[in-house]
Amino acid sequence: MRRVIPAALLCAAFIGTPQAGFAQQTRRPNVLIIMADDLNNDLGTYGHPLVKTPNLDRLAARGLRFDRAYNQFPLCSPSRVSLLTGLRPDTTRVHDLQTDFRKVLPDVVTLPQMFKRNGYFAARVGKIYHYGNPGQIGTSGLDDPASWDAIVNPRGIDKDEEMQVTNLTPARGLGSALAYYASPAADEEHTDGKVAAETIAFLEKNKDRPFFIGAGFYRPHCPFIAPRKYFDLYPPEKIPAPVSFPESRAPTAAWFTTPPHWGVSEQGQRDTIRAYYASISFLDANVGRVLDALDRLRLTDNTIVVFLSDHGYHLGEQGQWMKQTLFERSARAPMIVAGPGISSKGRSSSRVVEFLDIYPTLAALAGVRAPEGLHGRSLMPLLRNPHAKWDHPALTQVRRGAAASAFMGYSIRTESWRYTEWDNGKQGAELYNETDDPHESNNLAADPKHQQVVLDMQRLLRRLSGQ
Repeated sequence: MRRVIPAALLCAAFIGTPQAGFAQQTRRPNVLIIMADDLNNDLGTYGHPLVKTPNLDRLAARGLRFDRAYNQFPLCSPSRVSLLTGLRPDTTRVHDLQTDFRKVLPDVVTLPQMFKRNGYFAARVGKIYHYGNPGQIGTSGLDDPASWDAIVNPRGIDKDEEMQVTNLTPARGLGSALAYYASPAADEEHTDGKVAAETIAFLEKNKDRPFFIGAGFYRPHCPFIAPRKYFDLYPPEKIPAPVSFPESRAPTAAWFTTPPHWGVSEQGQRDTIRAYYASISFLDANVGRVLDALDRLRLTDNTIVVFLSDHGYHLGEQGQWMKQTLFERSARAPMIVAGPGISSKGRSSSRVVEFLDIYPTLAALAGVRAPEGLHGRSLMPLLRNPHAKWDHPALTQVRRGAAASAFMGYSIRTESWRYTEWDNGKQGAELYNETDDPHESNNLAADPKHQQVVLDMQRLLRRLSGQ
C-alpha cells in the first residue's frame, strides 16, 4: 500500500488542531465524497427487489436521493475529470483513459483544489481520478497531485486472487471482462476494505478541522471479486436472466457489446449478475463502516456526504454489458446527498440533473466561492424542495471508432425524452419516449408523428453541445 503524506501535514493531522485563524470562526461543513466504480442504480433505496444495500438505504433516509442523475461521458476517466473540474468533456478534451487533463487545462481549479485553497485539508483514498481497475490498483494512475494534501493508494488481497477468477470472456482483459471470484478472505483484506479503513483513519486524524475527503471504492467494477458471504446473499436460482426487449431499430453506433452478450450463455449471464450484486453488497458494507465512523466521531451533523458512481452499467439489457452506450442504463447513475444544508431529508427528486452540478452545489453548501465558468448549476433549489421548478436537460456523450475515423455520439435527456445523434446524425439518430418506453426499445426518430419532438430535442442538443 502506498501512502503519500507531506510531513508537515502529517504532524498537523496528528495534533488535530485547526489551522491558524480557524479557531475564531464558525466551523465550516466538512465534505466527504464517496465514489463507487461502475455502479448502476440497482440499489435497495432505488427500489431494486433483490439487491441488499442497507447502508446506502440509511444514507438516503437522511438525505436526498436523485432518481435522474446523469454522467457526462460513460467511461471512467472522462466522467471523473468532468465531475472534478466542473467542465464538459469537450472542454477538458478527455475522451479516453490515457489523457491527462492538466496537459489540456494546466491552470484549472479542481473541486478538491478549491476546498484546499480555502483552508480545507484535502485527501484522497483510492480511486477518485482515474486509474485502471484492476491493473493500476496500488498506484496513483492518472491522479492530480495539485488536488490533494495527502493520498493513500490501497492494495488488497483481491489483486493476488485475480488468477482465481472465472472469466467468461477470456479474450477480454480483466478490466473489461465478465469475470468473478467468491473470495475466502475477510472484508478487511480486500482493497475496498482497506479504502474504508484508510478513510476512517483520515476522519479520525482530521476531525477537528474542515476537511474534503474523497473515498474511492473499486467495486462493483470487474473482475467481480468479493468475500463469499456476499455471494451467499444471492442464491443462484433467484437471479433472473437479462430481459429481452423488441429490436429498438437503433443504429449500429448505439451498441457497445457486439455480438450481444459477447456470446456468453444465459447461465453465464446469470452468474455474472449474481457476482455484480455480491460486489454491490460488499461495497455497501464498506460504505457502512465509513458512515459508522462519522457517527462515532460526531461528524455526521457537520459533514456533507455525496455518494455516487462515475456512470451506470448494463447487465445484459438488449444484449449490452458494462458502459459506453448512450442508453439510460449507462448514462444514469446513483447520486445521494446528505448533511447540513439539505432540508429535503429522506425524499427523492425526479428532476433531471447532471454530475456537473455537484461542483457548484458543494461550493454553495460550504459557502465557498466557486471558480467562474463552471458548466453545471447549483442544486440548492432541489435540496430545499425536490420538486422545485427545474428545466435543465442532461447531456451525455461517448466516442466511437479509432483515431482518424473516430466520431462522437451526443444524447440529450429531458424528463420525458431521450434524443441521441451519432456523428451529427450521419451515423444515425434515436428518440425514446422515457415515460411510455423506459427500456428504450422503440426508436421513434424516424416516425413522422414525432418530428416536432425531434426538432425540439435537436435544438436543445445543439445548444448544450455547442455543435
